[in-house]
Amino acid sequence: MLAAAFVFAPAYSLSPFYMAYLMLRPIHILSDRANSRPQTSCSSRQTGFTLVELLVVIAIIGVLIALLLPAVQQAREAARRMQCSNNMKQLGLALHNYHDTFGSFVPRATGTTSGSTQNNGRLNGLIPLLPFIEQNAMFDQIAAGNGTKPPYGGNTWEAWGPWDVCPEMYRCPSDNYSGSLKNHFNYRFSLGDSMGSTLNATSVRGMFAKRDGTSFRDITDGTSNTIAMSERKVNEYNLGERSGQIRVTEGVVTGVSDLTTSPINCLAEASGRFYLDASAVKGRGGWWFADGQAERAGFMTVLPPNSPSCVEGNNGSGDSTTSLIAPTSNHPGGVLTLHADGSTHFVPETIDTGDLSLAERSSGLSPYGVWGALGSKAGGEVPSGS
Repeated sequence: MLAAAFVFAPAYSLSPFYMAYLMLRPIHILSDRANSRPQTSCSSRQTGFTLVELLVVIAIIGVLIALLLPAVQQAREAARRMQCSNNMKQLGLALHNYHDTFGSFVPRATGTTSGSTQNNGRLNGLIPLLPFIEQNAMFDQIAAGNGTKPPYGGNTWEAWGPWDVCPEMYRCPSDNYSGSLKNHFNYRFSLGDSMGSTLNATSVRGMFAKRDGTSFRDITDGTSNTIAMSERKVNEYNLGERSGQIRVTEGVVTGVSDLTTSPINCLAEASGRFYLDASAVKGRGGWWFADGQAERAGFMTVLPPNSPSCVEGNNGSGDSTTSLIAPTSNHPGGVLTLHADGSTHFVPETIDTGDLSLAERSSGLSPYGVWGALGSKAGGEVPSGS
């Protein structure tokens, strides 16, 4: 009766190894009975597994591997997600230390705009943060220049000395980018629910604007209720995964009209497709960590995580182009975010985004639900539950 109780116990209450024991036990019983039969003097039987028994054992081992492999993969992803969260927490400390030093947070894009060595004000805010993540040597090398090429100027996509590298802290371990680029990065600054082409301090509802730093006093919605940074996958359309095509969630769909008045147009353009022609999708998935353009260094809290991204122009180049960039990741079901208070949170793809057919607002409550409210630093939204 005791054995019967074990046999009919629910499968989910038994470990895989005990299940294997229960499956193998009848084989051993039959083998023992066969071995206990009296042997004649004219014949002798050798004990061991038959071919059928061996095949059964192999099948059981295969089942056990199939049961354990997903658990191993989940454990690895959990470790990668934890490391990603730790990276963001370090960035949160860097942002706070920068604020303590200069009285404001780092701008999303900064630099010079005049002279022969000007950089068009496109220096990514990740560069000034380098000394605050213990990367002083890299920052000094970038700031010094070499006399023949300015520290940051000319074509921003050209590989030059220190620009051709990127600290590991700026990369998510779950990103499986396998290309040859060494200066790719994942972490980006929040522009809130703003999509306009003039992304300065007076028009950006999020924490990070071009050439202007936000301070704690500007975040009237509360630092724990305001997103500072998130992540975006590095696109791989240069790897030729599919000839002439690129993954929608890893690039930016170009030529989409009326984004500021109806951001749902971006979703309609992608139409649920996984791939689009490369001629209509530009690679803006974190290739150059030095470039602070909105579509290369920022994201918007309008479309939910892991949605397509779009620009109104044909090339998606420069802050003069209206863009709608969604955060993306390889974490199952959503992305990690860093809040202004230094805490990290996981935001699911199913987060409330309000009415995406409404136009963006310059002030007041965000029309884009909880997601839009988390992006605005002074929208006046009242937190509700989780």
